[in-house]
Amino acid sequence: MHRLKKTVVMIGMMGSGKTAVGTALARALGVPFIDSDHEIERASTLSIPEIFERHGEPFFRDREAEVIARLLDGEPGILSTGGGAFMSERNRQTISERGVALWIRADAELLWTRVRHKDTRPLLRTPDPKATLLEFIEKRDPVYALADLVVDAEPGISIEEMAQKSIGVLATRPDVLETL
Repeated sequence: MHRLKKTVVMIGMMGSGKTAVGTALARALGVPFIDSDHEIERASTLSIPEIFERHGEPFFRDREAEVIARLLDGEPGILSTGGGAFMSERNRQTISERGVALWIRADAELLWTRVRHKDTRPLLRTPDPKATLLEFIEKRDPVYALADLVVDAEPGISIEEMAQKSIGVLATRPDVLETL
């Protein structure tokens, strides 16, 4: 039995499993799961691709920061963020002060396998989406490495196994996860 003391903010590249693993992790810990992108869509009544198209990325990033800050003020739970959320110094500071960042680290091939057939990734709508993904990985991984905790994704591991692996990582921090 565990008690979550701080909100765990799932960070990582698109396709790393933030939403799927986060949902399973929340279920295993008996806490709420919140997806920041869904909260942004709900507040704006637009989809993420529509927000990008109509208002641009800077507008989206401002709304994202507002939503993350608001959600971190609530009861402890699991918060899944968009792939770019942790790139913002403002978001990293907010997460560090009020929660804990858990990076789901996944290699390029695993990520590509997961995202290549999806059309819901506005940032991959480029002439060469795989090259774009690789550029994002190169740019984002050094920043993701600033996360408080890391759990490695592996091909063939189930979502439930990833959730249990995440609990093991969180349990290394008694200020985050208390074992009862």
